[in-house]
Parts: sequence; structure tokens; C-alpha cells
Amino acid sequence: MSITTVNTRPFAGQKPGTSGLRKKVKVFSQPGYLENFVQSIFDNLNGQAGKTLVLGGDGRYFNDVAIQTILRMAAAAGFGRTLVGRNGILSTPAASAVIRKHGAFGGIILSASHNPGGPDDDFGIKYNQGNGGPANETFTDAVYQRTQEIPVYRLVEGADIDLGRLGTTQIGAMQVEVIDPVADYAELLESLFDFKRIAALLQRPGFRMRFDAMHAVTGPYAKEILERRLGAPVGTVVNGTPLPDFGGGHPDPNPVYAADLVAAMADPALGLSFGAASDGDGDRNMIVGANFIVSPSDSIAVLAANYALVPAYAKGLAGVARSMPTSCAVDRVADALGIPCFETPTGWKFFGTLLDAGKATLCGEESAGTGSNHVREKDGLWAVLYWLNILAARNETVEQIVRDHWRRFGRNVYSRHDYEAIESAKAEALFAALRQQLPTLPGQVIAGQRVQAADDFSYTDPVDGSRSERQGVRILLDDGSRVVFRLSGTGTEGATMRVYLERYVADPAQHSVPTQAALAPLIALAGQVARIVEMTGREQPDVIS
Repeated sequence: MSITTVNTRPFAGQKPGTSGLRKKVKVFSQPGYLENFVQSIFDNLNGQAGKTLVLGGDGRYFNDVAIQTILRMAAAAGFGRTLVGRNGILSTPAASAVIRKHGAFGGIILSASHNPGGPDDDFGIKYNQGNGGPANETFTDAVYQRTQEIPVYRLVEGADIDLGRLGTTQIGAMQVEVIDPVADYAELLESLFDFKRIAALLQRPGFRMRFDAMHAVTGPYAKEILERRLGAPVGTVVNGTPLPDFGGGHPDPNPVYAADLVAAMADPALGLSFGAASDGDGDRNMIVGANFIVSPSDSIAVLAANYALVPAYAKGLAGVARSMPTSCAVDRVADALGIPCFETPTGWKFFGTLLDAGKATLCGEESAGTGSNHVREKDGLWAVLYWLNILAARNETVEQIVRDHWRRFGRNVYSRHDYEAIESAKAEALFAALRQQLPTLPGQVIAGQRVQAADDFSYTDPVDGSRSERQGVRILLDDGSRVVFRLSGTGTEGATMRVYLERYVADPAQHSVPTQAALAPLIALAGQVARIVEMTGREQPDVIS
């Protein structure tokens, strides 16, 4: 086997964010840019010789090109086998499932998640470890350090692999096996849920569902599981063919970018009972009832409260975990169940140690991500099947289930306001000014709300003791309401500021007050404290969810 060594130079800015490195395709297309980052991953591995690597992505533009390069570099790095999804496809949760089932050393996932795709849009890459979860910050920091000093990268020369045909070929001494991207994952999900009961629900004359794959990776998975294995009518899955540019859409399952699904669920002429959508790489979800949108924070709370209805979880939950910006709705469920609830920074990697240690069973993020200990990633279709299992068991509508949950636990009225692509300097200045105010905010009355406490959230992992600082500015009010400010790590240009607003309402008579109206005092407080208009020039958020 002949390994070619190529001289290179470092590129600035190859620092992984919340979930890998994300940049524009034109940035990744620069000679040596992708190669430098991949080599920096491999240079930080130890013990991969002869082991298995899993490789695939969401099918976005540049995935196929990147896969051929990574295969040659993996062969040079000493891997003995690479499992790659047919046509380069592997959803993020499916990649985690494949890593875990086959005992792989690790995996490389090519995705920019919910970000747009195409030659002028976004691309991403991340490394997942042998537990199937995203690499921890210690590893990603080491990768970044290597990118800033890397002198060479290595690859094995050879012809491109035919990614469209199942089977095994060779690159040098490394075996390349093109696998069915759906089979292992579908088998895993079928082991968790009551497929017989869900199939009966989908065949009821009065029940109709729609799943919008948004021309992203979950199309083939949803067709196999919902239409073939569970017997939903053909056409239940819409926009089910993955496209490199996601059909020109924005594959983020929220009421703005999945507006067609929301409109369909509100149209009585269509008679739809249940709707769902997933994102670019299949790890996020949106749940919609007839003219009723379920917030992600409520969703994880409902899943936890109804654990006994789902076969895989009926024996009990070890605990639950949520990201800090996610509403405290699931905390109330955990308290009622007498189990721990962990509050972590944003990023699924923070749940990994809790899941591996058996401290948590279900996890959720407000950004439409929910999952469990079956993999080490959030999982969009898993959440959809969990909801279908609950619906089949309770024989109630989505709205009835959520409103019953509110009557029992109270409602955590919640919303997220996103200010996208702010100039980075302006965003940093806003947060610097916010942090300067933290010592003086407690005791102040702002927009009629009394501040009880204010801090910059930090986290010590209860399993490995690692420490994460500056994970979001929190303003906590006397009545239990919260306002949280955070810069997102999932964008590819400028900065996205997210403002999270939460108010607890116990009185059922107030549960139907429109969300933005109920949160109006908190919206005013956020704007006043952070001086959003003055500091960013933005009069309104770009997305409200």
C-alpha cells in the first residue's frame, strides 16, 4: 500500500462548534481545507489500526466528494474497515446506531444539520466516538490545536468507490463496505416500540398522519418504517427524497420553515390527526396535532410522563436530562417521578456521559432534539414513534394529551427568539455588556419584573468532572420566570443570538393565552437589559419558535 504525503499549511478558524466544524461549501472546497481537518482528527486518535470507521452524512451538496477523500485518508490512517452508507447517506442517529451495533472505533458524520444546503450554502463534519456520541470538548479542542500547526496530510491514491452499490471493495489495505443505511436503525427502533399497536393506529379510518422529511435525510428512513413496516398509506411521507440542496428549502423543523406542514394540520378539509417533521440530518423533530403545535420543551416532558406506555421504557427511567435553555417542564415530571433531572449546557455530547453512566434515560433540548439511551445522538424519528406509541395507547388527540399534561403539572409557557447572522463584533459586544451587568441585576425591577438572580451558566459534569464555562447568560425572576441569552454554535457566518423566554403558569384558565402575549413582559425585559435594538440594529427576531 502506497501512502502519499501532501505538504499543507494551516487554515485559520477550523474550530469545531457545538457539533463539529461548519462552514460554507466554498470554504470546504478550498484545496487542503477538508483534508487538514480530517487529518487533524486522525492525528488525535490512538489505537485505530485495523479497527472499523463509520462514514456517512445527510446527502447535502459536497457530501459525495468529501466521502471519497475521507475514505482515502482513513486507509492511510490505518483503519481496517470503513462502513459507509449507500449513496453516502447515514442520518446522524442511524450513524450512532451503526457505530454501536458494529463495535466501531468511531465515525465521521457529514452534515450541517438544520442549515441550508447547496453550492452556496453550508457543509459540516464531526467525529463521533466509539460510544456513538459526539466527541467531547477535550478531543475537539485538541483537533483545533492540531489544525493550527498541521504540516502534512496523508492519503492512499485510488479510484472512487461506487457508493450506489452495496458490497465490499478495497482501498489499499482497508476494506470499504457500502451498507444499507436504514436497516440497522429500523431494526433498533422496532425493538423499542409497540409496532403492532402503532400499526393498528395508522390503519384506523379516523386517523391520518403526515411526515414531512423536508427533502432531507429522513425520507428513506420514514418510508421504510412508517409506510412499509407500520403500514401507513403510501404518501404519508412527503418531500421524502433527499436532495443536495433540500429542494431549496431550509431543513429546520419549526413553524417558520415547516410552515406547509403547520398549514396542513390546521386545514380541516385534509382531516390530519398527527403531523411531524425532521431536519437535515434526522436528529431533530417537530410534533404537530390538528391545529396544535407542541413545543420541544413540552414534548420531552410529555414523553417522560408517559414512559410506562412504551415497551423499552416501561420498567422505569433512571433519570432525565435537559439542556439549560430548555424549559423546566421536564423537571416537574422528574420531581413527580422521584428521579433526577440533570441540567447541562447545549450540545448532545453533554448527555453522553450521563447516558453511558446510566444516570439518564431520556434527554431533550429546546432546539427540537429528543432522544434516549438507545443511541448517543438526538433522534427525530424515534421521537415521532414515541408520540405515535402514546397516541395509540391513550386514544386521545395530541392537544388533549398536552392539555392534560398542563393540568397535571402546570404549563411552562416558552418561546425562543433567534437573531440570525448578526455581525460577530456586535454580538460579542452585546454579551460583554450583558456580563458586566450581572452583579448589579439582582434586586432590580425591570419591565415590571423583579430579578432574583443573574449569572453566566457553568457546568461540572457529574461523571467525569469536566468543567464548561460561559454557557449562557441567565436572568432568573422572583416568580420563577427565566430569560436566557446564548450565542449559537451551529451557524456558518456571523453570529446567531438566541433569547429564551419562560414563564410558569399553574392556573388552567390561563393555559390558552397566546404564547407571545403571555411572555410579553419577559420580551420587554430582554430587550431592555440586552439593548438588542441598539446593539444589533434588529427591530425584530428573524425566527420565533
